[in-house]
Amino acid sequence: GATRPSADKETRKMTTKMRHVLYSIPPLARSSPLPLSRHLLCHRSISASFTSRQFSSFNALIVDKADRKDKKSPPVHKFETLSREELQGGNDGDEEVVVRVSHSSMNYKDGLVVLGKPGVVKEWPIVPGIDFVGTVEETKSSKVKVGDKVLSTGFGVGERRWGGYAGLAKVKADWLVPLPPSLSPAHAMAVGTAGLTAMMCVHALEDAHVTPLTCKSRPLLVTGAGGGVGSLAVAILAKKGYPVTASTGRIDELKAHLLSLGASEVMARQGLAHEPSYRPLMKEVFAGGVDSVGGFTLSSVLAQTQYGGAVAACGVAGGAGLDKLTVMPFILRGVRLLGVDSVYASQAARKRVWDDVCATLDGTTLENNSTLIPLSEVPAYAPKILKGQVRGRIVVEIPS
Repeated sequence: GATRPSADKETRKMTTKMRHVLYSIPPLARSSPLPLSRHLLCHRSISASFTSRQFSSFNALIVDKADRKDKKSPPVHKFETLSREELQGGNDGDEEVVVRVSHSSMNYKDGLVVLGKPGVVKEWPIVPGIDFVGTVEETKSSKVKVGDKVLSTGFGVGERRWGGYAGLAKVKADWLVPLPPSLSPAHAMAVGTAGLTAMMCVHALEDAHVTPLTCKSRPLLVTGAGGGVGSLAVAILAKKGYPVTASTGRIDELKAHLLSLGASEVMARQGLAHEPSYRPLMKEVFAGGVDSVGGFTLSSVLAQTQYGGAVAACGVAGGAGLDKLTVMPFILRGVRLLGVDSVYASQAARKRVWDDVCATLDGTTLENNSTLIPLSEVPAYAPKILKGQVRGRIVVEIPS
């Protein structure tokens, strides 16, 4: 049919002035009987999402099998620049959210994934990073909106689906938590899964009525105090008024740092893990504790916990077994072993944690207990975290 010359002329003028707006308007709009201004008005509302969805790329650290056809093929890691269409995630339907990631962190589990250790990843390829923080770019859910600052920890991200070591992440809306206004993105990742777990351990002790008052005669013990969970547990407990003894295998290297976090005393790990001196019930030394080590260390802590005390357990760095442990601490002293999992914690538990984090930990503490690295250095830090050679938290800056 006949076109409208005046509309064509106007289109050419506007294209010169507003090419960033007009370049994706369908050609049919130029001959439409609707005024051009109507097309511009409709187009402005979708142009930003159309542009980002179709034309942006992102950087990612990907771990994949060298040969997927060979089950014994070792995983390898590589950095890639991917198109938005290559972003992988679950089929979350109306709950799907795409986040532009600014920061992630490195946890023990991330180290296992980056180095291709067995038992964590369920599907290949995978982008590690079980924590991330960033800005919502796209959403199909009414629970968040574009531009919201959000963070994510757990729910199998970085294990069963792509995680935070990439410029974009696609997750379910229910897995996201609003970034607390008082925390910067880097501070939020200086907390991350480790801080979430540490605070949940403290809440478990509080709910079990282990209070600073019940610890007047004996301190709480924190094992693995040099790591992310342990160091943050020391800081949180000290801020809440508990006397804290920190246990570490690197006492010469970390003593001053742990004292600065609020520990009353720092002891060598060997004092807990000396098997020849172990007995089912030992001298009551601790009012309770937070254990991120497991294995014989946890058995030893339980045997030295006072009557009615409690120990919150959350880690397996020292082994999954409870070597030499008997029921004696439980049936003769009423000691309680409190299991803590943060991966699938409820939204109510997460809100309680982040509210308490903001009330308890300040930015200076988080900065002093963390190291900021670029994404490119993650492979170099992975073996260090598995060998217990890092201090506190590792925050990973993701390139835009």
